[in-house]
Amino acid sequence: MIYRFRVILDNNTEDDVFRDLEIREGSTMEDLHNTITQSFGFDGMEMASFYVSDDQWNQGEEIAMMDMSEAGNQVKMMNETIINSVIHEASTRLIYVYDFMNMWTFYVELGEIVEEAQGTDYPNLMYVHGQIPDEAPEKVFEAEEDKDDYNEFVDDVDIDDYSDLDFDENWN
Repeated sequence: MIYRFRVILDNNTEDDVFRDLEIREGSTMEDLHNTITQSFGFDGMEMASFYVSDDQWNQGEEIAMMDMSEAGNQVKMMNETIINSVIHEASTRLIYVYDFMNMWTFYVELGEIVEEAQGTDYPNLMYVHGQIPDEAPEKVFEAEEDKDDYNEFVDDVDIDDYSDLDFDENWN
């Protein structure tokens, strides 16, 4: 079977930038990585990772290009992970980050699963929309607003009264 993906650049502009591509379900995640980088005009030489995502695009388990984990921590590797073991009807979304210095971030979503078409070479770039900017869109990380007007410096502790600090009991 053939998986059809839409890969959308996460940018904060009005201009949508995305690619629609097809790839065999038995291809590796590394094959998908290569297809994405080529379709957006990257050289593919930078580090990258996929992250399994839920319906709200929350980042989950990593599928890494190279094993940078410490001993005992198992990380799925792109070249060892088959696409259909990660993506299927029940789990259709991935987050793809390319070049961790610039944080090119893409939303990858399975659009449909179709029969292989005779005479088509896969992977196949089906549709191109928008031009990728010269620089990665800037990421804005914002915390959720706290409705209680929390002030980390207001804690009802008298800094001149050391008797209640219990240093002897809690000293490491």
